[in-house]
Amino acid sequence: MGDPKKQKKKYETPRFPWRTDILQEELKLLGQYGLRNKRELWRHKTMLSKFRGIARSLIGKPPEERRKMEEELLSRLKKLGIIHETAVLDDVLDLTVEDILERRLQTIVFRKGLAKSVHQARQLITHGHIAIGKQRVTVPSYLVTREEEEQIAYTPDSPLANPNHPIRQTIAVAATATAGKTEERARGEK
Repeated sequence: MGDPKKQKKKYETPRFPWRTDILQEELKLLGQYGLRNKRELWRHKTMLSKFRGIARSLIGKPPEERRKMEEELLSRLKKLGIIHETAVLDDVLDLTVEDILERRLQTIVFRKGLAKSVHQARQLITHGHIAIGKQRVTVPSYLVTREEEEQIAYTPDSPLANPNHPIRQTIAVAATATAGKTEERARGEK
């Protein structure tokens, strides 16, 4: 049963932790998604590994045995928004860790323009300025479902709920500057 005070480890470390290519890829993902440490990344990689392991085991089973478990797995991933609505079991095997990292609350807060960087998004979440619906969420790695995605906003009792707050003003300026750079890149690629 284990010691109730000691939590079970929820991640697996890389097999070859000192390979340069793995270290560089991990550091790139840490910076891109604003993760606090590599344990957060490893937790999401382990989650992906479990989903893919279940999918691999289901592919080998006869159709009548696998139907129920396949529906459960696909409905869970669709609810989380990791895969699209018309996805099949083979799509689960094509998932990457970025697909899971894109569904984190921290990433979605940044993508919706509620923060000017992923690091600021993490800070706003941990300090209790972000809510999903009426519920305040203080966990940056919370996986947001499709239904909850539209309900993400500032908490009503937060000072940031006021549109004239100085931080909101700087976020708006940063968003317009980012949109301008994106348009310039798009014109340059044509």
